[in-house]
Amino acid sequence: MDGNAQDGFRKCLEKEFSSIYVFNLRGNQRTSGELSRKEGGKIFGSGSRTPILITILVKNPKVKRDKAEIRYHDIGDYLTREQKFDHIKESKSVLNPDFKTEIITPNEHGDWLSQRNDAFNHFITLGDKENKSNKNTFFAPIYSRGLQTARDVWCYNFSTEKLAENMKKTIAFYQSEIERLNTIKSSIPIDDFIRYDSQKISWTRALKWDLEKRKQHFFDKNHIVTGAYRPFNKQYLYFDRSFNEMVYQQPKLFPTENHKNLCICVSGLSHKGEFNALITNQIPDLGLNAACQCFPLYWYEKVEHIQRGFFDTQDSDYIRHDGITDFILEQARQIDFKITKEDIFYYVYGFLHLPAYRETFAADLKKMLPRIPLVENPADFWAFSKAGRDLAALHLNYETVAPCPDVIVEGAELGNFRVEKMRFRSKDDKSTIVFNPYITVSNIPLKAYDYVINGQSAVEWIMDQYQIQIDEKSGITNDPNDWGLEHNNPRYILDLLLSVINVSLQSLDIIAALPKVDFTEKKTE
Repeated sequence: MDGNAQDGFRKCLEKEFSSIYVFNLRGNQRTSGELSRKEGGKIFGSGSRTPILITILVKNPKVKRDKAEIRYHDIGDYLTREQKFDHIKESKSVLNPDFKTEIITPNEHGDWLSQRNDAFNHFITLGDKENKSNKNTFFAPIYSRGLQTARDVWCYNFSTEKLAENMKKTIAFYQSEIERLNTIKSSIPIDDFIRYDSQKISWTRALKWDLEKRKQHFFDKNHIVTGAYRPFNKQYLYFDRSFNEMVYQQPKLFPTENHKNLCICVSGLSHKGEFNALITNQIPDLGLNAACQCFPLYWYEKVEHIQRGFFDTQDSDYIRHDGITDFILEQARQIDFKITKEDIFYYVYGFLHLPAYRETFAADLKKMLPRIPLVENPADFWAFSKAGRDLAALHLNYETVAPCPDVIVEGAELGNFRVEKMRFRSKDDKSTIVFNPYITVSNIPLKAYDYVINGQSAVEWIMDQYQIQIDEKSGITNDPNDWGLEHNNPRYILDLLLSVINVSLQSLDIIAALPKVDFTEKKTE
């Protein structure tokens, strides 16, 4: 009904049939937060996570139309599975006069719902990989999806020691499979050969290919780096092409821990919720921001060098390139000749937070990479750029932001900071968080929960990610308390929670003060 990949299929339906009736029963559980609650009960219970629709396609030879008449009925928000079934029984037929429908007029793109706004195409795209000759973009074509390990429980952990143990264990098992394969003289399909033991390894297509080619892999402690796993959630990461299924362009953005960078991570084209943007200075996971696409301030190119002397053993190095294009710098300097590429980078980050932009082009941002205009007023440009810098300072340095002065912490003086799972004091009251049996955090401004990233509030991301998690298949434990212990800061998680509450409030204040932009006027490409 609304998938980006099905636009051609919908166009075919319009041509093939005279009438189409669509009864949307909702139930999309590949969403989160408030959007998930609106989707309501799953039609097929635990057996379904996708939205369910009843579609009736009518081909009436007596009706002469170039395209089908499409009638659509949405069952509504927050309904349980049983309430949806009752509604189906009551409706009985799409021809029932009490069955209220709206007529949908598809656009040229094949959109039925969430139709794209034509004005969006007149803005400047952030990037264009499909047409690399297109230089009229904000960013060079070296941008990337977030890292996809396909084995997160092995490749991420709050403890460097436990991460190393887990990776040594799985790599040792992989090596043992090579040794076992070498003892077999006859040919055998690799899928029939390997041992599927979830407590020792997580097989993926690429790793199976490596085994088939008998490619050796060894643990290297230098591959342990810090990654941005989820919003405001750092974890140690084993960053290695051999055990990360899809690294995309991340090695060009973060080739080593010594090569610093900033990335604006926006919601990818497959995201189901609201569009978001979040900046990071660490390798971003794909789940940092809903299948995120990452636009860097810089990208790095590895080049070979000739040895210069007996004591000079360096045979490779990296050249740093700007992520922001010369084209957009030239355009921006027509607004103010003082503008730099860094100013433009922060302008993008500020503009992507504009509520009116996100609301007006919500459908476009689900189907295409962001496109934004360059404002003509110099004061507005600098306001967006400054807001982007201020937001970036909050979102990059979130651990050091002072607590909100209104928030009350009780029980911290006892020194028991270990957390297993944070909870709200009651289901209907988010003003108090029970941190652990000894500590409560109360008088939390409810406004803080309005700052939403990747489907839920930043505060709830802290509650969600900073809990002890035991993976059922592998038996691996990921304990967030280990991070504080290894950094000699046992109250790290409590301080983090308090900081993110204030980060949320300050972010909302900055966003509320962004300049107004009139999107009714046609912008220049």
